[in-house]
Amino acid sequence: MNILFLKKVKKAIFLYSLFAILFSCTDKEAYQEITENEKLEVFYKKELNKTINFLSESLDNNDLESKKERYWNARESFKTIEPILAFLDYDNYNYLNQANLLKVDEEDATAIKIKKPVGYQVLEEILYDDQFDDKEYQKVAKQTIQRLKFVEKNHTLDFVKPHHILWMLRDGFLRTSLVGITSFDVPQDSQTINETIWVYNGIKEIIAIYKSFFNDEKVFSNWNSNIVLIQEKLSKVQFDTFNYYKYYKEDVFPLMRIWKHTVKDWEVVFPFSQAIDYDSENLFSDSTFTTAYFLDRLDYEKLEEEILLGKMLFEDKSLSKGNAMSCASCHQKDLYFTDGFAKSPKTNRNSPTLLYASLQKGFFHDKRTGSLEGQIIDVVENPNEFHSSLNHLEEKVKQNQNYIIDFKEVYNQEISNENIRKAISAYIASLNKFNSKFDKSMKSNEVLLTEDEQNGFNIFMGKGKCATCHFAPIFNGTVPVAYKESEIELIGVPATNDTINAKIDSDLGRYNLFKTEQRKFFFKTPTVRNVEKTGPYMHNGVFSTLEEVVDFYDNGGGFGLGIDLEYQTLPTDKLNLTKKEKEQLVLFLKTLTDEL
Repeated sequence: MNILFLKKVKKAIFLYSLFAILFSCTDKEAYQEITENEKLEVFYKKELNKTINFLSESLDNNDLESKKERYWNARESFKTIEPILAFLDYDNYNYLNQANLLKVDEEDATAIKIKKPVGYQVLEEILYDDQFDDKEYQKVAKQTIQRLKFVEKNHTLDFVKPHHILWMLRDGFLRTSLVGITSFDVPQDSQTINETIWVYNGIKEIIAIYKSFFNDEKVFSNWNSNIVLIQEKLSKVQFDTFNYYKYYKEDVFPLMRIWKHTVKDWEVVFPFSQAIDYDSENLFSDSTFTTAYFLDRLDYEKLEEEILLGKMLFEDKSLSKGNAMSCASCHQKDLYFTDGFAKSPKTNRNSPTLLYASLQKGFFHDKRTGSLEGQIIDVVENPNEFHSSLNHLEEKVKQNQNYIIDFKEVYNQEISNENIRKAISAYIASLNKFNSKFDKSMKSNEVLLTEDEQNGFNIFMGKGKCATCHFAPIFNGTVPVAYKESEIELIGVPATNDTINAKIDSDLGRYNLFKTEQRKFFFKTPTVRNVEKTGPYMHNGVFSTLEEVVDFYDNGGGFGLGIDLEYQTLPTDKLNLTKKEKEQLVLFLKTLTDEL
């Protein structure tokens, strides 16, 4: 008989026996005899089966309110094991938890795929639609159940090591704190706080299962006491009045410190780096992020010599055809690395700031390149910019004796266009300051923000829905905590600042790359750090003030101006911000201005 088949049968019998022991009798000693990984798998599979069963029950129930109740029961089990599922299978986690927006896969230009969304968020919107469509609910629910059954059948946790558990824990509480708690993945705002509590339930369970891994009992108890305190606080607040400012300072950062103590207590050495540095105790510091992760350079070290070399290249006009321009021509330090124009000369788009540009996974307004070095290549070869080539670039640099000496000292190699790109990238990566008034306040024991500025941050994260696209702490569209994808959105930017006869801007954005109809007018979500200094705003520079930008979003984007776009990703509902709330929101945005 096939050995692999026997192993599968043996594992199936083992898990069935565990379920029988754990949930059909009270034999605690039997539970204690199995390994922690086996306990974790039992917990994981139990919650998976619960979410499957609750969704299945919702199919058979004709009462809408009962359907909703079963749905939320299913959602609770799903969120409880979110830290485990997202670690085990990020793609299936995203599939089950994706927004109710058309999915367009353009990774391969020869085989572009358009997919209708499936999963919990889609089901939620169907359930709460004014015209409930039971047929559509049945269809999506069955697809979701089918994927859940696939996950349940194919996932195992027998390979898990201590560093995997630590990844689950940190990613779990950071994901729910940066994304989940903003209502990013729950259309019903009223459930946002509950979902966060459910995730913390899952984290508590993981901690309890691996209690024997702790050498210091105090570290273990700190986990439990802090999570219980967080959950107690969350149970007493509402989404619209939630204080994100205090939550990060009083709850999230202490958990980051406890996690760091756990790493030391367990004596764990991680096999590779992640986007957020393992030593980080604060999300708003210049040491929060691992630059090498974003640059895709395993050899990257923050070397002053490389940065200075990159700065010289960045400001050198001789590298372009006819000595006409340098990188600094369109990205001027005095203008916070923009050029101040609505549209840069010889281009049809606004020049985005390079501050924090390295902390993303997509570049240019249309996200046509996936790396910082790719952006540099595009600029060199663009006829409206350097109008040159990589070979010409390399030859120009080699003609400068100072460069020859500097490249030898920095790279211990001859000049190459690869190292030219590395140097410029290193300089751009050095522009992530994290020294704004907001950052200083988040890092300090003192409260440096005024009450209005704090309220503005809370509006940004909550009622204003800004943080569902501009994710803290970078405040751009690169999605925490995996930081694998920078989002593009259709918000309906008008051609002119005319609110009466508004028309969509003629720039088709992402569509120009692959001619995908469903990507017309899509543009990358930029950072709003230093936004006070980087106007005019939007890809076409149509808005001159932050107040105009806030009004645009408050009205529901292009839809609110009468621009009807089938695939607008920005919610079309008005935010209904008060005059005071708009003022506070702008005040907060101004606290994101760095000291250069």
